[in-house]
Amino acid sequence: MLNYSVDAEGIATVEFDYPGKSQNILNAASMRAYADTMQKALADPAVKGIIVASAKKDFIAGGDLAELGAAKDAAAFHAAISDWHKFIRAVELGGKPVAAALNGSTLGGGMEIALGCHYRVAADNPKARFGFPEVTLGLLPGAGGTQRVPRLVGMMAAAPLLMEGKRIKVAEAQKIGMIHAVVPAGEERKAARKWVTDTLAAGTKPLQPWDTKGFKIPGGGPNTPGGMQMLMAANAMLREKTYDNYPAPRHILSCVYEGLSTNLDTGLAIEARYFTNLVMSPVSKNMIRSLFFGLQEANKLASRPAGVPQQKYTKIGMLGAGMMGAGIAMSTATAGIAIVLLDTTQEAADKGKDYARKQWTKQVQRGRMTAEAMDALLARIHPTASYGDLAGCELVVEAVFEKREIKAEVTKKTEAVIAADAIFASNTSTLPITGLAEASMRPANFIGLHFFSPAEKMPLVEIIVGKATSDATLARSMDYVRAIGKTPIVVNESRGFYTSRVFGTYVSEGMALLEEGVAPALIDKAGLIAGMPVGPLALADEVSIELVYKVAQQTRADLGSAYVERAADRVAGKMVADLGRLGRKSGAGFYDYPADGPKHLWTGLAALYPVKAQQPTLEEIIERLILVQSVETVRCLEEKVLRAPIDADVGAILGWAYPPFRGGPIGWLHTLGLPQALAAMDRLAAQHGSRFAAPQLLRDMAARGERFYA
Repeated sequence: MLNYSVDAEGIATVEFDYPGKSQNILNAASMRAYADTMQKALADPAVKGIIVASAKKDFIAGGDLAELGAAKDAAAFHAAISDWHKFIRAVELGGKPVAAALNGSTLGGGMEIALGCHYRVAADNPKARFGFPEVTLGLLPGAGGTQRVPRLVGMMAAAPLLMEGKRIKVAEAQKIGMIHAVVPAGEERKAARKWVTDTLAAGTKPLQPWDTKGFKIPGGGPNTPGGMQMLMAANAMLREKTYDNYPAPRHILSCVYEGLSTNLDTGLAIEARYFTNLVMSPVSKNMIRSLFFGLQEANKLASRPAGVPQQKYTKIGMLGAGMMGAGIAMSTATAGIAIVLLDTTQEAADKGKDYARKQWTKQVQRGRMTAEAMDALLARIHPTASYGDLAGCELVVEAVFEKREIKAEVTKKTEAVIAADAIFASNTSTLPITGLAEASMRPANFIGLHFFSPAEKMPLVEIIVGKATSDATLARSMDYVRAIGKTPIVVNESRGFYTSRVFGTYVSEGMALLEEGVAPALIDKAGLIAGMPVGPLALADEVSIELVYKVAQQTRADLGSAYVERAADRVAGKMVADLGRLGRKSGAGFYDYPADGPKHLWTGLAALYPVKAQQPTLEEIIERLILVQSVETVRCLEEKVLRAPIDADVGAILGWAYPPFRGGPIGWLHTLGLPQALAAMDRLAAQHGSRFAAPQLLRDMAARGERFYA
């Protein structure tokens, strides 16, 4: 786990080399090994100085999240992290010069180990990143990061690193003072050794800045005018953005304010308490499970059918050059794959390529891309109106209008040109794949690839398997999704599949509340406070109330007498069919969108849906908006639309920005506890109808004492 050697001049090298892993991680075992080895070096009179290094391509990737996620004993954890703080202080005050040689990325606890060394030299490695990603998983840098970073670089420079999880390149790390020197790759150990020997030759006792007499925090401490202004602004921005749903950034601010108001050792004790609180919280456990392990499994294609050779793509077809098709074309071209962008006319196809050009031009203007790189990307996009240009495509995706007849027509035209083993994928968000595949001569090669708008930015692709879809088609489609840098979840077909079906319940519940006489401003504010990125009424405007109306019409036509009308159907019908208020795209929906000012709620809503005198509490509205999504998600599991609970949670967070602190619709039930969740569903079903009725799957699990996650 650690390699240890001492050369003839008494310079010890402590080298991290975690066995069986491509990266070094910090857990109880590796931290104990590091502490034992460093204490050995500090106690050995023959050792004059120490170099800390890595045998892997990077220094240390961070902490072992599996271990952190499983931690349950708060007292034991607090004692362990407090002991670690004392050990790092012993290194700092041990009297021997300690230098860190950072050959690659140094993140989280790895960066905190480096900060506990007197000198840090990094390789000029363009791929290396430095920082503290803990906040993105509901944690804080708990091994001294909240105390050492602002003391080293100042509170202003430390804020984005600690509170946003920003990862910076080596040049910026040196510029702000987190790293002392940058040397050519491969020279970092030599440079670290030179600093150690120079320090020994000078005969000076190595000390960290905060241990020197007269030390002052760069830019001023928390109780200076500048520090107070920075903290007040940060606190206001934090509350505005998070509504206090995420304790980690709030605790980081507290650590900075309280810890920097005193000495380092007291500050470390403050940090240890806040860190322990976060590690034990359901928020961090939810975020670690969904945003790390769940996302990791999805990106590794853990559910990919075995025995199918990996598909390498060279040419993709895209039917429809609208915003969605153009976005998919951008993602494909960025992956180095040629793409044929087809529309009904050459002019329409050219507009799709122009969309890509405009988006990439913005990247060039911001310095994130060179003009030459943009030209290379654009060269991979071939706009056309000829189906003949699809010849040679290994996969073709259609994103044409959501009408079965139109989709059937383009399917037949495409299959007349492409190879027999090529895949045809529909980007439909609602229409069942098996029904669409009826237009295909080879339904085994027909699959759904549901992208989210804007496709060039949104990370999720929902892969929908029809009844005839083969395992080979599924595996090869997953290869494409990974090739273009997206995260796939695999679902079986149903009306609306998973994401559209559950996402729709949030919008629908907002409309139900409106029809009941709940103040529209209260409805949308509750959605924001619940953690959703947009309130349900504002979101209906964004996706188009007309779309809600048309989907309801299509569903009613398909199901006939079995269709159960919802409040959302009545509200959408009144807004669209009676009033022509289609949403943002028409400049009029639940909100008005004046050309000369910000949007505001349509004043006519008050007459259309009078606000009742007795309003529900904020908590009651939030419960409905959140729990209705969980109920429908469990139904998707019960009906085998979803294959695993973690797919539901990853899909919700990436697909419609479900609040990560809740862990996902299933993660939230796990957090509440199934008996408590059942009681809430029964109460809401009695008050508001069968949409809240608990699925039998949930009742059976609760009766058996089962949980969705360990």
